[in-house]
Amino acid sequence: MGLLLLLVLSILALCCSTTSVPQEVPRDSPFFLRGCNDADMLAMAAFVLQDINNNLKEGYVLSLNRVSAVQEHKQDGLGSLFYFTLDVLSTTCHVLSKKPWRECKERPMHEQIYGQCKALYYVNMPLRILYLPAYNCTLRPVSRSKIQNMCPDCPIPANLSDPKVLETATETLERYNRDSESGKYSLVKVTHASSQWMFGLSYFVEYLIKESPCTEATICGYQPTDSRPVGICRGSLGRRFEVKLVNINCDFFKSQTLIPGKRKFAVYRRNKKPAQSPSKAVLNGSVQYLPELDDAESQEVDPEEAFPVHLDLTTNPQGEPLDVDFLFRAPLFKKLIVLPFPKEEQPSTECPGRAYFSNPIILPPSESHREFRDYVMIDRR
Repeated sequence: MGLLLLLVLSILALCCSTTSVPQEVPRDSPFFLRGCNDADMLAMAAFVLQDINNNLKEGYVLSLNRVSAVQEHKQDGLGSLFYFTLDVLSTTCHVLSKKPWRECKERPMHEQIYGQCKALYYVNMPLRILYLPAYNCTLRPVSRSKIQNMCPDCPIPANLSDPKVLETATETLERYNRDSESGKYSLVKVTHASSQWMFGLSYFVEYLIKESPCTEATICGYQPTDSRPVGICRGSLGRRFEVKLVNINCDFFKSQTLIPGKRKFAVYRRNKKPAQSPSKAVLNGSVQYLPELDDAESQEVDPEEAFPVHLDLTTNPQGEPLDVDFLFRAPLFKKLIVLPFPKEEQPSTECPGRAYFSNPIILPPSESHREFRDYVMIDRR
């Protein structure tokens, strides 16, 4: 808890000492442009993405590739609402692991899922409040044709309903159960699968597991999803001549049980739902997965259609009120003003920011990407 408090106070301190002066958007806009490479905006974006990951129930933890755009709307003495556009990548950590995205490894290029998230983030520095009212993410897998041109021998995605995928999952789990000294486990759900021709066709799978009451590995097969998964396994099944090759490794999720009464500051309540929600905008979050784009589509499809990421909480140019009374200790009536999400074409010389991974295959297409610039690889450490 001490380390978490120190991290929170650090971001609040960074927000007080911006590295660049906010630029007001022309035409009497209420927004202020912020620098996508500024330390305070990067620190805030890390919190935004962690809150999104904490809210997800399925899929894999998303990591930050770059801040694509960020604008600030000041709230008349109540802090500011920040409008973030983040380019994100999929990691190998399942969201049920609750691991911070900085501790997760990005997936290899041939199985990467990439995209964008738009998010509203409320910051009140004097009261130490960080709150995520709404977000929307659009994700899609990398183009298979581009990957095959770059790496013809890389594994290719497999259909999760393929009988060979289920066979790989059950056989690798049986192997794990035979060697396990801590208990027996049953299959909950296959979450990822691919295949590759080696000495023959080999399959690679990832799947969730739960504790099983069975004592014999041979009867620990598929079970309905009526209990909480306890871990994720990664297994492979193939043959080399007449020898069956089975590999399996499982990671177990840590307990996320919280001790009541230990959340001291309002900043830790940023995802708490109010008892009564008068506004539909409170905690409005969604993630959509789209099919891959092939080379022809990526060149012809309009960028907004290729990645239709929308966060339209209102179309009223004057804004709509958002009740946030529950974030404050006293029984006060507090409302924020939520404006339509800013348009991408608004100019900013400091955005998009530098990408951690600058390969254009995993950067969402946009007008600025049509003439791709070389982005500087920066070390997260």
